[in-house]
Amino acid sequence: MYNKYFKHEKGITGLETAIILIAFVVVAAVFAYTALSAGLFSTQKAQEAVYSGLQEAQSTLEIRGGVIATGNGTDGKVQQVSFIVANVLGGESIDFTQPSADNATGLALSTSTNKVVINYIDQNQTKNDLYWTYTALGTTDGDDLLETGEKFQITIGSNTAGSGAGNLIDALTTDLDKNITFTLEVVTPAGAVLTIERTTPARIETKMNLH
Repeated sequence: MYNKYFKHEKGITGLETAIILIAFVVVAAVFAYTALSAGLFSTQKAQEAVYSGLQEAQSTLEIRGGVIATGNGTDGKVQQVSFIVANVLGGESIDFTQPSADNATGLALSTSTNKVVINYIDQNQTKNDLYWTYTALGTTDGDDLLETGEKFQITIGSNTAGSGAGNLIDALTTDLDKNITFTLEVVTPAGAVLTIERTTPARIETKMNLH
């Protein structure tokens, strides 16, 4: 009776076991390759992000010294603001080609080729693309690029009557006078925006160091 019921049963041979084992190894290898490829791709993207962040940081400006405001000497209004900038971290050169003046408005001409844009913000108004000039200080190579070791003094607005450029009094709808907090944004072609926030004193003098 025993032989009648079990004479057709067979066990798993060594060859079948080997085939199943090989299948498991192949599947595991495919999964491992997929995981490794994803890991390498993520690492590459992270590396690109780090390099991109470093490049942005190296293109950022910093202020060297104080922020100086110039009053008009008559009715107590600020007509100019100047400050000194330099590269941080020995970063890439920044093109400081000066803007053209827009008919004594204190703003840059819309067709100017300047790469650096300076904006003004206070509680009453926002003015974009102010007119500005720069003066190279110390050792420079004479071009418009702010390079490692160089310093540029940026002056917003012209102090020369009849120059056709205008100043902050011309550019602003509401004059910058006493006890006003304002912000200047220096926007470069690459890198973080340099934000300068200052408050004017209780009395406008001819020259003031804004703290």
